[in-house]
Amino acid sequence: MEYRKVAFSFSDIQEYQHDILIAELAEIGFDTFEDKANGFDAFIIANQFNKTALNDVLMGFGDELNYTYEVTDIEPQNWNEEWEKNFSPLIINEDCYVRATFHEHQPQYKYEIVIDPKMAFGTGHHQTTTMMMLYILENDMKDKVVLDMGAGTGILGILAAKRGAKEIVAIDNDEVCYRSAIENSALNVITNLTSLCGSKETIPAIDFDIILANINRNILLDQISSYASVLKEKGAIFFSGFYENPDLDMIKAHCADFNLTYVDHKKIGDWVATKFIKG
Repeated sequence: MEYRKVAFSFSDIQEYQHDILIAELAEIGFDTFEDKANGFDAFIIANQFNKTALNDVLMGFGDELNYTYEVTDIEPQNWNEEWEKNFSPLIINEDCYVRATFHEHQPQYKYEIVIDPKMAFGTGHHQTTTMMMLYILENDMKDKVVLDMGAGTGILGILAAKRGAKEIVAIDNDEVCYRSAIENSALNVITNLTSLCGSKETIPAIDFDIILANINRNILLDQISSYASVLKEKGAIFFSGFYENPDLDMIKAHCADFNLTYVDHKKIGDWVATKFIKG
């Protein structure tokens, strides 16, 4: 598969600007990012590259960023080998161990998750995924019916299954993620996770006890009403993928319109995860 690289260089960029830019690039098809000393490289399948869409994203920052970028075609390469160089095992809350297929089994951990991320988001290393996993570890999943929106690798649904969830529906609008969740479920011998490719229109008309949504603020604001319509009374919903200011207050206000009551939130760096209860 042929890829195109966009090499960004910045005279100065704040961490939150870096993260927002990467999130917005992901929305237009970029699926791999590699930090470097003065910026980062972003990769996209060559036939999906749209320079107009790229410039629209950059224009959204106005004069906030002082940058240059260079677009080049790159030779096909073994992408699995590339991420293997940088994928290190991760321990969450001392009892959950996340590893890749090439790492050794560690039976001393209560929950071990094997992830082959390929191009899909979700290895647990990003702060938002870590906080969502902490919420899953802290809350009762036994016999729950769980919806995982923006599932990526399927890591959150897999952990919910290991914590005793009865049924998990994992949805992502990226076909790579859809297939990744299927493959990773098999790697972890999870038989009660159904992976679907789509967005809010793909949510099945069943009642969910728990909803997990690690996406971004704008998509969450658009989809909260859909989540609320399938969440059971007293059911729990966990969000991440946004910042404390100003995003959290926006999420709270919108949730209140759909009878979703704020419970608490976690914060790592600038990123936030939060819990709401219906009713």
